[in-house]
Amino acid sequence: MTRVLVVDDDPRLQRTLAIALRAHGHEVVTAGDGRTAVQSVAEDTPDVVILDLGLPDLDGTEVLRRIRAGSVVPVIVLSARHESDDKIEALDLGADDYVTKPFGVEELLARVRAALRRGGAQGQHLEPMTTDHFRLDFVERRATVAGVDVRLTPTEWRLLEALCREPDHLVSQQDLLRAVWGPSYGRESNYLRVYANQLRRKLEPDPANPRHLITEPGLGYRFHP
Repeated sequence: MTRVLVVDDDPRLQRTLAIALRAHGHEVVTAGDGRTAVQSVAEDTPDVVILDLGLPDLDGTEVLRRIRAGSVVPVIVLSARHESDDKIEALDLGADDYVTKPFGVEELLARVRAALRRGGAQGQHLEPMTTDHFRLDFVERRATVAGVDVRLTPTEWRLLEALCREPDHLVSQQDLLRAVWGPSYGRESNYLRVYANQLRRKLEPDPANPRHLITEPGLGYRFHP
């Protein structure tokens, strides 16, 4: 049974989500504030986190930052903020998905299912990818840059897997979005931009002039070994 941590200070929404998630076979843990959420991630080891950004003690982005300091658990952010800058900030901090309030419970359940599938996916059929600067082991989920381990999030690994299956070939934005986030995605090009930039900062010797993770403007991305 998968365990879902619901972090929201609204008891009614907490209860609604808990009922829906349990009805679909999930174990549910709840937290009404940020500090409890961070503690729960460490102690309850959830398989996915649903995190509201509007919490009473800590801003949700700070909670996300603390979670990412020690865990790669998939995180779905909930927010009443519609501005694209807020979405990009959440993704940049390591969120796997972003759902704007108000939302349908069925939509959120679909996002949870997609996050669980992505979180459990492994690159068993991909050989390690080695460049002159870094090495990627997709089975062990281990990245090393100049011999030093670098932490990559599950979403970053999925993006690299999608690109490294066809090195030096263009992969369209739509194909990447569907491979990484699921079949309901296809227009969220800002997701790709955020994660590509994150990967360049972590892997490229000169992130401003990437040699390996190449953007083809308006088309997609390619990975050059």
